[in-house]
Amino acid sequence: MNQRSTTWRRIGVMIGAVGLVFAACSGQGTSSGGGKSVTVIGTWGGDEEKAFKAMVAPWEKQTGNTVKYTGTRDINNILTTGVASVVLPDLAGLPGPGQMKQYATAGALKPLDDVLDTAKYKEETAKTLVDLGTVDGKIVGVFIKAAVKGLIWYSPKLHDYGDKPPTSWDDLTSQADANKGDAEAIWCVGLESGAASGWPGTDWIEDIVLRSAGPQKYDDWWGGKLKWSSPEIKTAFQTFGTAITGAYGGPNTVLTTNFEKGGDALFKSPPGCEFHHQASFITGLGAFKAAKAGTDYNFFPFPDIDPQYTGAIEGAGDLFGMFHDTAEAKSLMKYLVTAEAQDIWVKAGGALSANKNATSYPDDIAKRSADLLTSAKIFAFDASDLMPTAMNNAFWKAILDYTNDPTKLDSILADLDKVQADAYGGG
Repeated sequence: MNQRSTTWRRIGVMIGAVGLVFAACSGQGTSSGGGKSVTVIGTWGGDEEKAFKAMVAPWEKQTGNTVKYTGTRDINNILTTGVASVVLPDLAGLPGPGQMKQYATAGALKPLDDVLDTAKYKEETAKTLVDLGTVDGKIVGVFIKAAVKGLIWYSPKLHDYGDKPPTSWDDLTSQADANKGDAEAIWCVGLESGAASGWPGTDWIEDIVLRSAGPQKYDDWWGGKLKWSSPEIKTAFQTFGTAITGAYGGPNTVLTTNFEKGGDALFKSPPGCEFHHQASFITGLGAFKAAKAGTDYNFFPFPDIDPQYTGAIEGAGDLFGMFHDTAEAKSLMKYLVTAEAQDIWVKAGGALSANKNATSYPDDIAKRSADLLTSAKIFAFDASDLMPTAMNNAFWKAILDYTNDPTKLDSILADLDKVQADAYGGG
């Protein structure tokens, strides 16, 4: 396909460099201590990378093997090209269930049914997450951590919403205006994320579609059955537009602020903004890390838009898959799904566990986030992560284009319709 050829040309140089990291992909590399090495790539950097390395440290000590980790925000393109070239790591964080299915269908991902204690994994993991990691009846992806999307973060020092959180979008708008105080803006937004820039805005669109159009339209949309130019999706973009219009720092700041620091202005004096929309993992990033939960920051869930969808929650998780079925890769994969492993990241903060038995959350805010995930009346997985790679990438770009110039919405949505027709095989 022409699209694949374009991808090859665009990232060929990068893949050459990454290929050096995967020199031990076959599992034949050994560490200096005589143990085997397992090559892993994921999207984590900074504190998230530290947390992952802390998570695998007990396994390394127990087995004598070594995890060689590489972090990248361009994992979509690296894995898509890697599947075509057979230059792949042993294990990898997968961009999402949509891409996972593509890799499995191509025969690149190895089934995990004989790697895991399948009965125990299914008992300890929410059925929704198990199903999302299953293709053609076989488990090919596992969730090693999870997140609740659509949380609205605020500083209780500006105004405490704990007793009366907004229950609808209109309520949020009116309360925001009434309680803004000396904050410079209502919203802080940060869309920069390297090659994945734009993804924080996709969460906005997803939250709005889920709560205004409902789960069936939501599923039709990510499944390629509802056009981007439909009223449901156009309205979601326009609602997002009301947040980014007048956001802290203006469009350039929104476009150039890294998502990890997107909510930092909440903690300024006077505050840069009143609200920040981000997933539960933000507590382990940026200025949130040094702030005190409940005192310096708190959250309320994304409010209802249409009352018939009350209780809807969008969630996501970090999928892991295996591309080389070496003994040490199997061993690491089996370890990663355990409560023992996931509790390490949970204790560090900024993560929810996909394993029901990992419960060592550091504060009440983390526990509340986990409760939302397990008690949701309507649960929807991150839509962009379920889309084919080409559609996902186009969605990210559309967020950036719309933020830069909201007057071009119709043409942006028309372009997304064209990508949709090709990405889902309809044109």
